[in-house]
Amino acid sequence: MHSSSSKPILSFWQLWNMSFGFFGIQFGFALQNANTSRIFSTLGANPDDLSLFWLAAPVTGLLVQPVIGYLSDNTWHPRWGRRRPFFFVGALLASIALFLMPNSSALWMAVAVLWLMDGAINVSMEPFRAFVGDKLGPSQQTAGFAMQTFFIGWGAVIASMLPTIFAHMGVNNVPMAGAIPDTVRYSFYAGGAIYMAAVMWTVLTAQEAPPENLEAFRAEQRAGKGLGHALKEIMGGFTRMPKTMLQLAAVQFFTWIALFAMWIYTTNAIGENVFGTTDAQSAAFQEAGNHVGVMFAVYSGVSALAAFILPIFARHTSRKFVHMSCLVIGGVSLFSIYAIHDMDLLYLPMIGVGVAWASILTMPYAILAGALPAKRMGYYMGVFNFFIVIPQIVSGLLLGFVTKHWFAGHSVKTLMLGGVCMVVAGVLTLAVRDNAEPVAK
Repeated sequence: MHSSSSKPILSFWQLWNMSFGFFGIQFGFALQNANTSRIFSTLGANPDDLSLFWLAAPVTGLLVQPVIGYLSDNTWHPRWGRRRPFFFVGALLASIALFLMPNSSALWMAVAVLWLMDGAINVSMEPFRAFVGDKLGPSQQTAGFAMQTFFIGWGAVIASMLPTIFAHMGVNNVPMAGAIPDTVRYSFYAGGAIYMAAVMWTVLTAQEAPPENLEAFRAEQRAGKGLGHALKEIMGGFTRMPKTMLQLAAVQFFTWIALFAMWIYTTNAIGENVFGTTDAQSAAFQEAGNHVGVMFAVYSGVSALAAFILPIFARHTSRKFVHMSCLVIGGVSLFSIYAIHDMDLLYLPMIGVGVAWASILTMPYAILAGALPAKRMGYYMGVFNFFIVIPQIVSGLLLGFVTKHWFAGHSVKTLMLGGVCMVVAGVLTLAVRDNAEPVAK
């Protein structure tokens, strides 16, 4: 890899091209986040078991991302480059999964497809994070992650609203004979096509520079062949994590408990708290599902706009201060959903969640990139994902029990718990060391 000092300054459109694939990736994630609980419920899932079924998502990330990060660090092809082969393979598999998901005829099939879909999305997503560290010097890294956040936001806006858009076009929104509603089915079909097209745009338009010493790189590849060596390298890296990465781990833990609670329980919470139903086969519940899609579109849209504003604030304060402030705003907003029973007022807390989401997708990665060795950027970005998926696994194992036994089945109280966790994450941000900041004397 080229050293940070030798990396060229990229133009706006070069940043655009290298980040555009995230538009498609987030299309897949947004459809998954806004509709998976709805699909599971429609196919007969007990609300108490939703968090267990969602375990597929974090477990695949736990297994896939460090391996893909290691493999992409140790890949070089004169035409395809280092990261782009993984963009392509992940996009192909994710698109297939997006076409399969709404055709699930039984709950077990939907859970199995979630494993495939989330694993495939992780294959294409993880190298995108390392792509910024590969191509951009420190002065442009925050802008690079912000551009990714912009596309993540707009991809999620459109994808989250698709079921509502199709419903307004006259497409059936009620499940017939226990099948997935046509509004959701068509949304996933569109998502599969857009995912593939967006990722291929980046694959075909963004170039990668070869390692500084290509012969030495190839010699390392030849010396490092073998599954045993790869596993040793992957596991050994855990003992050599930079201190900044460990500090961010605590922040990520509480952040992603909050997000996982929101993704799993918002549909059921809004169904009960605003639409007065927990019956997944009812028209009211499916309308609640569409409304949650619009709510998620609001927070995603806000994040797309905030992505370019937050770096300006960070330059005048610090990345730590911005991230802390955004997480506190998001946590208070998520907590406030409990007190809202008017459908239209539900968009207000999503503004605060959107501000937090913009920072979550930008600031931790910008802080982390400055603390990682360039040769292992992909690997450590993959390991960093552990601090996203481990709290999701904890949530998957415990939130169902907590919702049932502590909150008497009222999912909206689980959202309140998520809000508290996000505020805690904000406070913990103050302990993070950002290498871009001067050390206090």
